[in-house]
Amino acid sequence: MPYRAMNSIDLSMILGRLATSALSCLAAIGFATALFGTPLTQARAQERGLPRTTLQAGMYLIRAEVAGDVDSRARGLMFRERLGPNEGMLFVFEQPSTQCFWMRNTLIPLTIAFLADDGRIVNIADMEPKSEASHCSNEGVRFALEMERGWFAKRGLNRGDRISAPSYFKAP
Repeated sequence: MPYRAMNSIDLSMILGRLATSALSCLAAIGFATALFGTPLTQARAQERGLPRTTLQAGMYLIRAEVAGDVDSRARGLMFRERLGPNEGMLFVFEQPSTQCFWMRNTLIPLTIAFLADDGRIVNIADMEPKSEASHCSNEGVRFALEMERGWFAKRGLNRGDRISAPSYFKAP
């Protein structure tokens, strides 16, 4: 087959098709992310080896990573750039006691709910990114749930409401 030099029309057509394909791929990724949540968050949870669980707050389902050991509790959501929709982190402690959290190296604003053994919300606190201010439970608890800031308020969840997860919380 003889060699044929490409002219500027051929090159323009190829570049146009490449640009259209790239934009289509980006649009598909954006749509999938909006529909199913942030793939990076899920991938990072798997990279960290953290177990995941599903919690329920009224009619809302929460996909939570479980920080159940000292290292994962200390690391928490540090250095994350975002959480997916209805995603959070459930902190599980061995014994009920006053639990305190800060936001050093945490880049996203969060709201924390401190939870009693039966899943009852003891208190809720909004937390500022990169802050060393302490946010503590009002009584001894074994659980804390961090979500994007405002998640509980937007859903009308307050002190005394319950989060359910049979594998973690005892029925009242």
